[in-house]
Amino acid sequence: MIRLLLAALFLSLAGAGAVHADTRDVYTIHNIPVDETAATVIEAREKAMVSARITAARLLINRITLASDRAAAGGVGVDAALAGRFAAAVDVEEESSGAGRYRGKLAVVLNPAAVRAHLDSLKVPYLDAQAPLALMAPVSTAGQQAEWALAFGERNRGALVPFVTATGGYSAYSTWADLAPEATPLNARRGIISELQGRDGAWRVVVSTVTATGNEPVGATPPMATLEAAADAVSTLLDESWKQASIVRDGSRTDVSATVRYTSLAEWNTLRGALARSPLVSDFRTKAIAREGAIVTFSYAGDESRLRNDLVQRGVTLSREDGDLTLRSAVSTSILQ
Repeated sequence: MIRLLLAALFLSLAGAGAVHADTRDVYTIHNIPVDETAATVIEAREKAMVSARITAARLLINRITLASDRAAAGGVGVDAALAGRFAAAVDVEEESSGAGRYRGKLAVVLNPAAVRAHLDSLKVPYLDAQAPLALMAPVSTAGQQAEWALAFGERNRGALVPFVTATGGYSAYSTWADLAPEATPLNARRGIISELQGRDGAWRVVVSTVTATGNEPVGATPPMATLEAAADAVSTLLDESWKQASIVRDGSRTDVSATVRYTSLAEWNTLRGALARSPLVSDFRTKAIAREGAIVTFSYAGDESRLRNDLVQRGVTLSREDGDLTLRSAVSTSILQ
C-alpha cells in the first residue's frame, strides 16, 4: 500500500494534468505541387491556393481514417467550399510565376476542430493522435545498406507514426538493449526495424517493432520499384497498423484505478505522459502521490489487452498485482534519466 504524501496539493492540480500530443504536424500537409494558369498571375495564384486546399483536405482525411471506414460511410467527398472551411493557413514553400502562370509547392495547415466535426457528422471514425516517437533502424539483406537508410530521410514529418532514422548500424535481430543508447536521448521509447529484401525494381520490406519487452512483427510491404517508394510504403504500413490498433469505434469505456510505481520524478513524468497521450485513455486523474508511487484513475476504450499493447509502445508495462492494475517503466531508470 502506497503511503500517501502531499495528496492535497496534487489533488488540487489533478484537473490540469492531462497531456495532449501536438497535432500540428498531423494537420499540416507539406510539398503540395501546384501549376495553374489564368488571365493574370494573381488569378493563377488563387487557383493554386484553392487546388492546394482541396488536395490537403483529401490527403489529411486519408491520413487519419481507414479506407474501410470511408467506404462504409459512402465516401468522404471534398469540394472547394469544404476545403476552404478546413484550411487555417496556406504557406509557400517554393514558387515561381509569370505570364499568367503560377507554379510551386505549398503547405496547408488544416483546422482540427473543423475536420473532426465533419468526420463526426458523417460517423467516420478517425485517429489524429500520433504514436510515440520511434527510432527507425533500416537494415538490408540485399546490400545497399547506406542507400536504404538515406531513403528514409532524417525523419517522417507529419506521419501518424513518427520516427527518427538511426545513424548506427543494426541487424534484423537487434533488441531494445541494442537500440536504447541511440533511442533514449531522442526520447524514443521503442524502435522499428525495416528489413529490406528483394532486388532493384521489386523491393519488399519486413517491418517489426522493438520495445523493452521484446520484438513484435508489424507486417510486410508490397513490392516497390524504388528504395524511396519502399520507404514510403513502410511509413504507410506503420500508419495503417497504428490506426487499426488505436481507433476508438464506440463510446463504451472501462473506469479503473491503478497504482503507478516509479523510482524518480523523470520516471513518473514518463509514466504519466504515456497514459495521458494514449488515444485509448480518457479522464486521466492523479488521486494521490508519494515518493515511490502514485494512485491514478482513468477510463479506457477496448479491452485490457489492447491497452497493454498500446502502453508497451510507450515504454510502460501494465500488469495485475494482487488483482490491482499496476504500471511500471519498461526501461531502466538510468536510461530514462
